[in-house]
Amino acid sequence: MPRTKALPALLLLATAAASAAAGLLPDRRRSQFLNDPGYALVPYVYNLPGIGLGYGILGALTNVRGSYTDISATAFMGDANGQALGIDGIHLLDRRLILDVGGARLSRTTIQSYTQRGMSSGKNDYTLADFGDSYFLGSRLTATFLDRRAEGYVGCYGGSARLDSLRERDGAVITSARTAPRYDFTVGILGARLDLTDDYIDPRRGLRLEPSVWRTPRRSSGPDFYFTDFSATAYLPVGRRSTWAFNYFRSDAYVMSPGQTDPGELGRELGLDCAAVADAARRAECLRYLDTRAAENAHGSATGLGGYQRLRSYPEHRYRGAHAEFFGTELRWNLTDEFKPFNIYVLKDIRTAVQIALFYEAGSVADAAGALWAAARQSYGAGLRIVTASGLVYRLDLATGDEGFQPSVFFQYPWEL
Repeated sequence: MPRTKALPALLLLATAAASAAAGLLPDRRRSQFLNDPGYALVPYVYNLPGIGLGYGILGALTNVRGSYTDISATAFMGDANGQALGIDGIHLLDRRLILDVGGARLSRTTIQSYTQRGMSSGKNDYTLADFGDSYFLGSRLTATFLDRRAEGYVGCYGGSARLDSLRERDGAVITSARTAPRYDFTVGILGARLDLTDDYIDPRRGLRLEPSVWRTPRRSSGPDFYFTDFSATAYLPVGRRSTWAFNYFRSDAYVMSPGQTDPGELGRELGLDCAAVADAARRAECLRYLDTRAAENAHGSATGLGGYQRLRSYPEHRYRGAHAEFFGTELRWNLTDEFKPFNIYVLKDIRTAVQIALFYEAGSVADAAGALWAAARQSYGAGLRIVTASGLVYRLDLATGDEGFQPSVFFQYPWEL
């Protein structure tokens, strides 16, 4: 999609935003701090583009003992093995200062690593990077005001991982990296949200703006850089209970000090001895992996496109670069509009809507900002959602694009995390 073809999409978003903001401050449809308790203990399957398939069990207590705090834990197996725990909505000051904390440990996970940044790589131009014994921790502190219409937040996320091996698409091992040192990382975030909508969880009219800055200090051979994200979403009411949503997203990375860009040095630090790989084709794949890591260290990385958030027919972070721009639109047709408690032994909550969604998305990434939209990808499809009063949105999306069909099962609306 050339740059000129992006203009009608942006104009449509601008028109939608102007229309949505005409009322400036829509009344909230309900209380923004519901505390009806619920629970869940359910098996599930996961299908995350670029990560793989698997199954697990989820246990959750929502609005524990009438508070606003949710506790959830999960164990999962398949292409990714691990456990995770999250405690959300800890009100340090009642309805003013909210703490979220969580962590995860993965004994094994495999990520598709594409051999080229930007938009030029083909569907099958990737290797499989196996990571073992990884952990992730994070916390976020949010100050909220004016019935959750204005918020500011700070957060810190970090973890540790180790590359075990590099494999071809068919699973054949290119080279082992079991002697590689662990890779530690830390990311700090500072952001704000202006929510001029009729509901924080399930908006149907209004405008939402969210800028944020993500700081990544140097660790090991990586760069010292930060990136900025900006998201604007307009919600236009359709009939009495449905909505048409429009999202614009931009992300830009800025490098203060580049990391290691020499592939040979990177190979030694990552435990990848590409020169020792006897097969010429596999050796070339190993070297391309190092070239991609060198490009990341030179330019930094903005928020990628692909996965369950943006460009949903492509694998997670399928397209990466120093700059990214995205436009998406989604018609959310509510089949029901209710406040109906349900209790099916293993699941208790309050259902507020059952929804069918139709969506279209387009995006582009590049290492040079001026090259955005020189090439682009599109994604479209349909989804089914169940919205609950506890704040969870159970989501199934069926998407297709230039590289074929991709289902995904996840929680929460797209564009929100």
